[in-house]
Amino acid sequence: MKSNKAIVVFSGGQDSTTCLFKAIKEFGEVEAVTFDYGQRHKLELDCASRIAADLKIKHHVLDMSLLNQLAPNALTRSDIEIGQAEGELPSTFVDGRNLLFLSFAAVLAKQAGASHIVTGVSQSDFSGYPDCRDIFIKSLNVTLNLAMDYPFVIDTPLMWLTKAQTWQLADDLGAYSYVREKTLTCYNGVVADGCGECPACLLRSRGLQEYELARNGGKRI
Repeated sequence: MKSNKAIVVFSGGQDSTTCLFKAIKEFGEVEAVTFDYGQRHKLELDCASRIAADLKIKHHVLDMSLLNQLAPNALTRSDIEIGQAEGELPSTFVDGRNLLFLSFAAVLAKQAGASHIVTGVSQSDFSGYPDCRDIFIKSLNVTLNLAMDYPFVIDTPLMWLTKAQTWQLADDLGAYSYVREKTLTCYNGVVADGCGECPACLLRSRGLQEYELARNGGKRI
């Protein structure tokens, strides 16, 4: 059945890896797609490929280098500092990234006979990116269905979860240690617990500490 196959938008980070484990549990067939958009650390691509191989998931890597040409940002340019000025979006925000990624994932999904597109965006615990909001995802879902006359469902299992709850989900899926040790979330390209200083690492670390406190106390968040 088409509805029993999913394409996971996959970066090799904590969120998308947790989503990949969840999709494997819920769908009969799963493939992953990673986008090469000139990100500062090619290790992200290597990490995604390694995890997909570990989990025996068919893995697509699509060239999106044009995005780097159109939207210079701190994730693709070493001469742009990672930060956020008051009243502005973070310098790590890439204009149009999720719009393009999900659109290309939909094209791939249709060709692969998959109706579900899984992405790890979250409105509850995000970095101020407008393309992580639920209203954007719902709007794009309608647009993709109309554009290709195909019954896509964009699944966002982390949309209303905090980072601590995302760690809990990974634990519930039996993937806590794997996600902690094998994924790359760090903007500075350090696998696992990361550099401990960039915004992505701080968010991940705070969530981990909150979850471990609850976990050690026998509580659910």
